[in-house]
Amino acid sequence: MPCTLKDEAAIVGIGQTEYSKNSGRSELQLAAEAVKAAIDDAGIRPDEVDGMVGFTLDSSDEIEVARTVGCGELNLLSRIPHGGGAAVALLHQAAMAVATGVCKYVVCYRALNGRSGHRYSEGVSGNLITSDMIHWSWYMPYGLMTPTSWVAMFTQRYMHETGCKSVDLAQVAISTRKHAINNPNAIFYQKPLTLEDHQNSKWIVDPLHLYDCCLETDGGAACIVTSRERAKALHKNAALIRGVAQGSGPDQEVMTSFYRPNMASIPSMDVVARQIWEQTGMTAANVDAAVIYDAFTSIVLWQLESFGFCKPGEAKDFIKGGNLEVGGRLPTNTHGGQLSEAYIHGMNGVNEGVRVIRGQSINQPKKNEHVLVTAGVGVPTSAMLLGQM
Repeated sequence: MPCTLKDEAAIVGIGQTEYSKNSGRSELQLAAEAVKAAIDDAGIRPDEVDGMVGFTLDSSDEIEVARTVGCGELNLLSRIPHGGGAAVALLHQAAMAVATGVCKYVVCYRALNGRSGHRYSEGVSGNLITSDMIHWSWYMPYGLMTPTSWVAMFTQRYMHETGCKSVDLAQVAISTRKHAINNPNAIFYQKPLTLEDHQNSKWIVDPLHLYDCCLETDGGAACIVTSRERAKALHKNAALIRGVAQGSGPDQEVMTSFYRPNMASIPSMDVVARQIWEQTGMTAANVDAAVIYDAFTSIVLWQLESFGFCKPGEAKDFIKGGNLEVGGRLPTNTHGGQLSEAYIHGMNGVNEGVRVIRGQSINQPKKNEHVLVTAGVGVPTSAMLLGQM
């Protein structure tokens, strides 16, 4: 029987800083605070951690974070590329490490001053040195220099093919904001959003309005992964990783795969979704709630289709009637998401998935046996299905 990662690992600790527009401290300090909070939540000592996994985008080296929080010897040092697509891929690496006995406890973290420091909305101009410039150079002369402009291209095509309208995208933004207004950690805490607010907000790149785009924030988030057996021994309210996967589609570029036969879908997320359902033996019908990567409203629709919650082109209908809200078919981004809580490249979403499993979300769904958590799209990506121990 082939070896899989089904039910081999669990998340036993989560931690975060406050989320703000000006943290007033270094990214290393943010990372250390979040990691220390996750270690404390797990109920272990810092020197029990023997693995560290982070983002290639993170400015804080694993060894510096480990030294700052008091970790000892490390058996795994790993970094995942491709921005938000790495969010759950960190958990993929950690689960493999504990399942194979390489590590006992692995820290996964992300920390950034995404508002007071480098802002991703500034785009890719300047002295950026990366092989991605090979394909970005084809689009930059035409003004396509930011993630918003790249996603707008895919969104325009998707809307043309499916009949999706701006008011449909607004439903995603409104549902996440309804969750954020109850969440004291959210940037948009107690700040409701109406359809009129959404439609009257400024254009960023047609067809994306201001509230179709994620926040820019400072902050850090981290979690601790260990084996299922150790998780049980801790007597903690752990979230079991029922399945976890990483993947990339054919002819993949970073955010600009415009020359594929079809621009209105996400092949990389299709690859990941197929792996998740094969690993777990489940389907979308088994999922009670979701944390879906929402850097932009439109990408939530594509992911609903990739994972089979609805047929291709039907996501605009699936989200109607409050289906993404608590009490709906699929309570989604109950923390407010990256649209309304904070943009920590999806790691704040990982933590929210654990809170939902634990029954600790500010906007707790009644059913929480299985929670889907996804990572960024338009890039090589990742996802996992969390379950009860």
